[in-house]
Amino acid sequence: MTGSGEFEPDLTLWDAWRPAEVARLFSGIDAPWYVAAGWAIDLFLGYQRREHGDLEVAVPHDRFGELMKALDGFEVFVPVSGPGNWLVWPFDRAGELAELHHQTWVREPSTGRWRLDVFREPGDGDTWICRRDERIRLPYRDLIQRTADGIPYLRPEVNLLFKAKWSDLEKNKTDFAAVLPRLDPARRRWLAEALAIAHPGHPWIATLGE
Repeated sequence: MTGSGEFEPDLTLWDAWRPAEVARLFSGIDAPWYVAAGWAIDLFLGYQRREHGDLEVAVPHDRFGELMKALDGFEVFVPVSGPGNWLVWPFDRAGELAELHHQTWVREPSTGRWRLDVFREPGDGDTWICRRDERIRLPYRDLIQRTADGIPYLRPEVNLLFKAKWSDLEKNKTDFAAVLPRLDPARRRWLAEALAIAHPGHPWIATLGE
């Protein structure tokens, strides 16, 4: 550990909460937060398809403080990947790193276990802005869907837009294959248009038009 408090985390200590646990923790929060990444795909499909090593949720960066209140008593860090490893900085000492990196890892002090990864995302009032390309925007009311028991999650076509950057990963290939038959023409069209902006020539664009 150095003078700024950064250290290399033990990634074997990831023991993430499940979406329902986070929904209870954030139940009193007005900020438009939602489950993202792999878990959001499973919430859309209605069942857990695969194991998840972590749990990612997202919130507008200028409303992250509302989540911080709900996380009182937990330790919050900004993770930065390096060659073959990670370093984490305490959030209150991360400085400009907190602006440059959107992820925020939450650790339980009593156990040392990593429980949650919070994405601090761009936004403008009631509108979500894609961090990959600010031309891609949606009102939060359209961005967020909910399960039957009220857990908010990122709508699948937007989720796949983020996964497209790493579409060679097996988990992202299978997520795309699982979601595609459930996307109506309007959702397919939105994803194809967003991919053309953020990832021109992406192979998923042709598949979406089939």
